[in-house]
Amino acid sequence: MTPQGLGRKCGGVGNRTALDGQGRRRGAVVKRRAQGRDHGVALLSEGIADGLDPATLGSVERDSYGNIRLSELDLGRLLKERVIASLAARGLKTTIVAKDLGYELRCAPPGGYDIQYCRSLGYWATRYLLEGQTGAMVTIQGGRLIPVAFKDMLDPVTGRVRVRMVDVTAETYKTLYAYMIRLKPEDLADPVQLRALAKTANLSEAAFRERFTPVARTP
Repeated sequence: MTPQGLGRKCGGVGNRTALDGQGRRRGAVVKRRAQGRDHGVALLSEGIADGLDPATLGSVERDSYGNIRLSELDLGRLLKERVIASLAARGLKTTIVAKDLGYELRCAPPGGYDIQYCRSLGYWATRYLLEGQTGAMVTIQGGRLIPVAFKDMLDPVTGRVRVRMVDVTAETYKTLYAYMIRLKPEDLADPVQLRALAKTANLSEAAFRERFTPVARTP
């Protein structure tokens, strides 16, 4: 899983990420192979496109607000091709299948949490309107109704809705991070693990550390 703030924190050009700088995915593939596993799944948020260097995207269609039309951008294919090419340059032959789960996720039957959450949002949104309030998005935080005014969601400079990044300091993300199979600082600190990773990547230990330390240090 990739936090949407990746473009501002890892492998970037300024605060953008070069499309072919997919160190996190490459590192994960190398780590899996070093563990004797030749399969895996990477979950990428489509919001990562907002952090990519526009120069690497070619000609892309944008909406009236200047946002990339994600439906017109075959992001999975673009990332797949560059990760495969990067690994091939190190002598690692890899097969990657890109799959857009949008429709499957949106059309899946709601679970108990989905039903309760959406019912609560609808209930409190109605109560909010009946009380004469308006101009806000209804949220539920800590079991309480928290209306967020539309004006507070806008970027004062652009006038567009402010993009929210994943909070990598939150406990929910730390839980997900703990289960991720990816390069982490402890991998580079362990001489045995570092040796195995470098051998798998066809790099010297020094070269592997230099190339992947920024990736491992990024939450």
